[in-house]
Amino acid sequence: MKTSLVLFCALFVAGSVSADVYTIAKQQAKNVANNESAQQGGYNPPPPQNNPPPDPALEATLRNITALRVDFENLETNPTNPPSLNNDLTAAAQGAKPSPATIARLAQDLTAALAGNKKLRAQQQKLAQYVHAIFNSSHLSSAQQQMVLDGVQKILQDGGVSDYDAARVIKDIKKIATATE
Repeated sequence: MKTSLVLFCALFVAGSVSADVYTIAKQQAKNVANNESAQQGGYNPPPPQNNPPPDPALEATLRNITALRVDFENLETNPTNPPSLNNDLTAAAQGAKPSPATIARLAQDLTAALAGNKKLRAQQQKLAQYVHAIFNSSHLSSAQQQMVLDGVQKILQDGGVSDYDAARVIKDIKKIATATE
């Protein structure tokens, strides 16, 4: 009985010693990892990725859409036809460009339709996308052009633009679509 008790105690002590050794080893591994991380500034950057360079045409498109949206926002508080609107409409065409007179007419008609209209605020981004798209109608099918025209018409109607002003904008956009095909 004494032998089994001594054997049991010896096994118990050996078991707890091995558990303590395991716990100590685990803690030391954590400490080493933390020290290495601290020496590297606490940040392990991911490996560099080989991202392709940005597409200049896409960047120009995004800049132009943003500029048009800003022009539309400015018309909300300043109802005069800003020169930047003419410039941004001219820059929208990446291929064939409509005549300066056609662009000026659209700028005037957009100014009349959008000036002081706060209802259109939520749709200015979409309107800018549509206007940019129509200036590049050579990239659009007939169905896509019609979708853009319908989209502009809906935005203007939902924004409370008069039928007269909306019809003038649509007429201008159709001329631009024809000129840039």
